[in-house]
Amino acid sequence: MAEIDPDLIGVWGPEGTMHVEFGKVGEFARAVKDEKDAYLGRDERLAPATFLMTIAHWIGDLGKTRRGIKLDYSRLLHGEQEFEYLRPIRAGDVLTFRSRTKDVFEKQGKRGGTMTFVIGETEFRDVQGEVVAYMRNTAIETAAAVKE
Repeated sequence: MAEIDPDLIGVWGPEGTMHVEFGKVGEFARAVKDEKDAYLGRDERLAPATFLMTIAHWIGDLGKTRRGIKLDYSRLLHGEQEFEYLRPIRAGDVLTFRSRTKDVFEKQGKRGGTMTFVIGETEFRDVQGEVVAYMRNTAIETAAAVKE
C-alpha cells in the first residue's frame, strides 16, 4: 500500500532546468511520427504537444521531486496524462520546472482491491519566471495484483 505523508501533499519539490534543444525537438517529432513543418523548421521550431514528457530524463526518481508519497511500482498503472499550455514551447527555451503531489485519494476496485490515485503536477517557467505550461498525470496503485 502507498505510504502517504499528508503534510507534504501540495508541497513543491526542488527545481530543475530543462533546455529545449533544437535537434531534440526534431528527433522527438520524428519519433512520434508528427513531422509537421512547425516542428522541423529551420528558423523557429515549435515543440510537439507531448514533448514535455521528455522531462522524465531530468526528473529521474519522482520520489525526490514529488514528496509525500511512496508507491510500489510493481502495482502501478498510468491512468491519465494532461498538458496545459499558456504559450507554445519553442526550441531554444530554457525552462525551470518543479513537481508536486497535488492530490491523493482512494477508491475501491473490483479486481485489485483498494486503488490509490495520485495526481501529480509539474510546472514549467521560462527565463522571465512566467508559467508557460503544466503537465499533470494520474498514477494508480492497486492494493494487490489484479485478478483476471
